[in-house]
Amino acid sequence: MAVVLRLARLGKHKSPAYRVVATDKQNKRDGRFLEVVGTYNPLSNPARVTLKEDLIKKWISLGAKPTDVVRSLIKKAIPGLVEGREEHKLKRIQDARKKRKLRAKGTSKK
Repeated sequence: MAVVLRLARLGKHKSPAYRVVATDKQNKRDGRFLEVVGTYNPLSNPARVTLKEDLIKKWISLGAKPTDVVRSLIKKAIPGLVEGREEHKLKRIQDARKKRKLRAKGTSKK
């Protein structure tokens, strides 16, 4: 089961409000979800975001992938949480590329 953190739409016509939910990737946008981890109201000035930091950390540590919009909301509300994970992942990828290049150079000389 692939868990994602995404927005579920609430509110009436032309008055959107969103819940930030942890849900299975295959569920519908407004369908069943596992847990509500926050809310987002884009119409208030400025947009109001309330996130439950402990729940977001729990779900991300369990492997949940935030969507692009939720990732940007998390970056603004909880600085360093998503960026640190992304930097670590990028560093691992770059290290693996360097190792592959060194191995390729070593085998081509023979």
